[in-house]
Formats: sequence, structure tokens, C-alpha cells
Amino acid sequence: MIMENEIFKYFDEKGERIRVVYIDSENSKVFYVNLDINLCTPKMENLDKLEEEIKNNILVKINDPYLKSVDESKISMVEKEKRDLYWPIITKVWEDRKIELLDRRTRSTLLKEVSSSLNITVITLRRLLNRFWQRGMNKNSLLPDYKNSGGKGKERNPSDSKVGRPKKISYIEEAKEGVNVTKDLKRQFELAVNKYYRNNKKVSIMDTYNYILRDFFSDVVIKDGEKSFIVWDKLRIPTYDQFYYWFKKNEDPKKDIVLRESAKEFELKNRELLSNSTIETDGPGTRFQVDATIADIYLVSSLDRNRIIGRPVVYAIIDVFSRLVTGIYVGLEGPSWFGAMMALDNMITDKVEFCKSYGIEIVDEQWPAKHIPDIIIADRGEFEGYSVENLINNLNIKIENTPPYRGDLKGIVERSFKTTNEKIKHKTPGAIQKEYRKRGDRDYRLDATLTLEEFTKIYINLVLEHNNKQIDKYPVEIEMLKDNIAPIPSVLWNWGIENKKGRLRTVDREVLRLNVLPRGRANVSRAGIRFKGLYYGSQKALEEQWFIKSKVRSIEILYDPRNMNNIYIPYEEGKSFETCYLLDPSKQYKDCILEEIIFNFELISELKEAQKNKQNQLKVDVDLEIDKIVKAARKKKSIELNGESDNKKLKGIKINRAIEKELNREKEAFKLGKEKISAEGAEVIKLNASSKEEKAESSKDRLMDLLRKKRDEKREKR
Repeated sequence: MIMENEIFKYFDEKGERIRVVYIDSENSKVFYVNLDINLCTPKMENLDKLEEEIKNNILVKINDPYLKSVDESKISMVEKEKRDLYWPIITKVWEDRKIELLDRRTRSTLLKEVSSSLNITVITLRRLLNRFWQRGMNKNSLLPDYKNSGGKGKERNPSDSKVGRPKKISYIEEAKEGVNVTKDLKRQFELAVNKYYRNNKKVSIMDTYNYILRDFFSDVVIKDGEKSFIVWDKLRIPTYDQFYYWFKKNEDPKKDIVLRESAKEFELKNRELLSNSTIETDGPGTRFQVDATIADIYLVSSLDRNRIIGRPVVYAIIDVFSRLVTGIYVGLEGPSWFGAMMALDNMITDKVEFCKSYGIEIVDEQWPAKHIPDIIIADRGEFEGYSVENLINNLNIKIENTPPYRGDLKGIVERSFKTTNEKIKHKTPGAIQKEYRKRGDRDYRLDATLTLEEFTKIYINLVLEHNNKQIDKYPVEIEMLKDNIAPIPSVLWNWGIENKKGRLRTVDREVLRLNVLPRGRANVSRAGIRFKGLYYGSQKALEEQWFIKSKVRSIEILYDPRNMNNIYIPYEEGKSFETCYLLDPSKQYKDCILEEIIFNFELISELKEAQKNKQNQLKVDVDLEIDKIVKAARKKKSIELNGESDNKKLKGIKINRAIEKELNREKEAFKLGKEKISAEGAEVIKLNASSKEEKAESSKDRLMDLLRKKRDEKREKR
């Protein structure tokens, strides 16, 4: 099946690559653009012909060359401004007047009309559309290939005379006020705005102007030890209108909201794409609703069924048009981004294989969903932040967040949870029975019996039942009645694909994961790639000699906090990755989650801190003992001084060492059998002390004689 935004390549000498930009299901027509020309226009072809070419391997589906993970933080402000300037223009033309734009008979007229209304040239508009079509039809496709600089024009340099509109009552001499807004004055305005206006104190613009007058256009007077300010005459100060004009001209709404409110406030209420919310659907894949709930049941551990682990978190993603459940997650993560991430991953997973992993055999018709939608409707919480920006800008998935406490705007998925919990309540042990429990009744938590895997199997069966049972109160269309279509989610899904426009698209699973996994920075050294205290290695790092060369010191990585056995290095502009593995020094943390690793390192730090005083005392005691030994040695040396010269002392080192070595050997020699003396009846041998001294003396004499003999032999040879 051909879907919008897919890339195909002709398997011939030319090797032309095309992107499907629109499918007219009613007329069985396909519109596509050529990716290999500088200025493309959509071409129309029969859907049957392209499908026949695909079937005969004349036309082959290929990976999208422009699908990549773009780090929003690495895009320059100029590039963002260009992108955000052109995006509303393109979306307006493409969404509102798509048919006119695709029809070559009306295209030229439409482009002229739009260029005239928006005050841009036709060629500029065509180039923007070309970039939009060729590069994936998402927001980031409009990013320029280079940084542009410049402005609309140069500012006027004010002369001695006052510039700007004159006052309406200028015939009164006293009404003359204001000064020329020079470079220095603009700098003062900027400093005051950054200091007083852009902070959480939320000072008004008028108060900011008053602070400018106080700081830059006042005389300081100290009276009775207190400081006061006298503002200059109106002929020497800028007017409020001058300041307000400059402020509006240089206004940065995003920066003002972030600094005056918070970054979260901006993300919640002012992000561009979040304001586009409608209830219409064109078919399967137009809108998916996603939500999470904590199931009304208590589970037990898979290791020991006597241990209660609490209630599981359940995520569900449902197609608004067909009511088909397109993705689920049952686990202990969340409600959080990691739980939502797992649900999104399941959304594009082949459900036949997914069910098979839990021992449930199904056919594709029972659960056919493995696609990404055009819009995801969620509530505020998980679908905020960096990873959501990746979904929006890289995969062109729009996110519509509902206001707080408005679960009714996601009524379909909310109703699904209610039905599931009702079924669980009457069928499974350990379910919450709030309305039936009375004082003195047995605690239902003690009846918990199911493990997480067993409960997941139950939920999968409930989803399969939902996908294949008739829906009450579904707004059946006339076309459905003509085709004898019952309001069953799986049937509606397949009928919608054949008869509706829809927005179904597929994406490689690893590409999706690249866009939803959290990112971090790792340091590279001779010991390996260090991240969160763990050391990793990779084939790419070894081949490029990262651990030897000093060029690579820090890299960006992706990681899964639930399993730190591997981290991933994205490359090829976000289209692929390199897997890094744990090195031997960090193997002790294999199969550990990030929280456990961080806890262990904190525990090590605490142990070191607890021993710090003891270690310091140990060092001081050792230093004192060393000082005592040195002091005693110096005292003995001063007593035994014999008056020899320094030269003689230095020349005797070799002989002295030999004598000391011989004496030391006698002390160190092993004397076997000397200590084996029985406790009773042992013969006592009395040694004369003088014999020991004579033995030591004779040994010393023999050594000295040997040294003299060797010295005489050397003299004779000379």
C-alpha cells in the first residue's frame, strides 16, 4: 500500500527518486515530486499504475534521505527565525488550498495570489514549497542550508536636530520634550529591560521606564543619610513613547515569557503548534488520543507471589476515527515520559509478533495498527519537553495538549479505561472494590494474585475484544451504511483506509527510538567513554582511535535509564547510531537501572566522607612517627661522627654496601629446624656470647681480606 510522504526510487538507469505528497483516494490519483531536481512541481499519476510498478519491482520503496533527528538546541537563532517565518505560510497554502496547488491549471494563479497577499515573490514561494515537498513536509524541512545575516535596512543616524514625529501641540514652547535615541541610549534601554523587566518580579513596562529615569536621567541627593533622586528636565530625558517604541521594535516574546513566567509556562501556553486543535478526522491516522491510568488492581512479584508490588500503570493510544487501540503499555513506569515512550514504541510494533511474545496467537486483521498519526492528543505532563520537539519537528507529528482537568476532551480513551477497569473489578483477584468494602472487611490488596506479565496478557485480550466488538453510539456515516459496515474498530479501520484520506504513515522503529530516547553528553578519555560514572567502549571509537587521539573529548549520546548496559552514539545526522558496551571496570553494574547506579555512587561518596576524619588522622600519625624515627637517627649520627672527610665518605659507598649486605644476609637467612624444640625434655644448648662476636668478627675479617685481594689484583693489571 502506498502512503503519503513515502519515498520510492525507479529501478532503472536514471534512478529517479520521488516522494508521495498526496493521495486522492476518491479518484485513485497520486501526486508526487522529484527529489533530484532543483525546482520541483507535483506530478499526478494513477494509483493503480504506481502499485503495478511496485509489484513488478520497477518502483522500489527506500528510506527517507531527509528523515533525521535534529537537535533543537543546535539550530541557530537565524535558522529558527527563517523556519518559523515561513512555516505558517506553507501550512496555510498546503492545508487550506491543497487541491488548487496540486492542479497545474490553477497552480500559477494561486501562487501569484498568495505572493501578492503575503508580499513575497513567486520564485521565493516556489522555492519554499520545493524545500517543503522534497525534505519531508515537516517544520524542519524549511531550515535554510546556510546562515543568513543582515536586516531590512540600516537605521538612521540622528543628527543634532530631533528626529521622529513632532508633537501635536508643538506650538507651545513648554511641550517640547524628548531626546534623540542614540546607540548609547538604546544600550541603556536594553540594560534596564534585562535587569528590571525580564525577571519573575513581573515589573510593568511603565515601571521599567521609571527605573531608566532613576538610573540614567536623575541626580542623586543624600539628605539626612537617605538617598533620593531628582529626575532631569523633560528636555533632557527620553519620553515613555520613545522607550515603548524601542521596546516593541526589539521585543522577544518567547524570552520575555520564559524569564517573567517560566519555561514551563511558555511550553504549556505559547508553543506554536499546540494551538491547532480541531475535532474533525479525515480517516484512520488523523488523530490518536493517548492517556495513562493506574489500573484498579494490585499485583504480586514474579519472584515471590507473597510480595505485593502495587498497581500497574496502563497506557493506551486510540485512533479517533475507528476507535481502534493502536498502542499499549502495561508496566511500572510512570505515568511519565518513559511509560509514554513505551506506548509510542508499541504503536508502530507489529501486533502479531507482539502478541506472540505473550503466547497469544492472532492474525493481522484482529489488530492491524502499526503506524504513526498526523496528530496526537494528550494531556499536559508527559508530552512536554525536548523529546516532544523531536516528534514535532523530525517526524511531523503534531501534539495537541488539552487544558488541565479536561479529560472530557479525550473522551474516547478515557471511556476505554473505564470499561477496562469495570471488567477487571469483576474478574480478577486483588481488584479495588471501593464501593463494596465495609468496616471489618478483608483488605482486597491481600487477594492480589496476578503478576505483571499475567495482567498484561489479560489486558491484551481486553484490547483484542475492544478492537473487534461493536461500538455503541458510534456516528455511522451514510457511506458506511451503503457498504454494510458495522461499527467495529478493526472493520472501521480497514474501511477508512480504503475510503477515507487519513494520515497513516510508517516509520522505522529505530528512527522512532532515536527521537524519543533521552540524550546526554559523555566524556572520552584513555579509560573509555565515561557517562554517569560508567565506562563504555565501541567499535567506532576503536577504529577511529578516540582513546588515543586527543581530538574527541566529548560526544552526544542516547541512553535508556532502565538498562545501562549500552549507550548509543547517533550519527549520519540522526539516521543511525553506534552501540557502546560496558567495559570490564564497569561490568559490576550490568543490568542495573540508572537510579540504582546513581544510588551506589552516592553510597560510595558517603562512605568516603564518613572515613575522611579517620584517614586525615592516620596521615598525621604516620607523619609524626616518621619525624620521631628521623630525629632519633640524627641524634645517633651526631654521636658516632668520626671526622672523616666528605670525599672519603662518598668513595666508600660501594665497600660499605657490600659489608652491610653481608651482615644483613646473616640476619635474613632462613634457619630451618632451629625453632622445632619440644616443650618437655628438650636439650638446652648454651651458646657463649663471645663465640657469636668472634664468628661475626671472623666473617667480617674474611670479607675485608677478600675485598683487599680484589683491589690488589686490579692494581697489578694496570
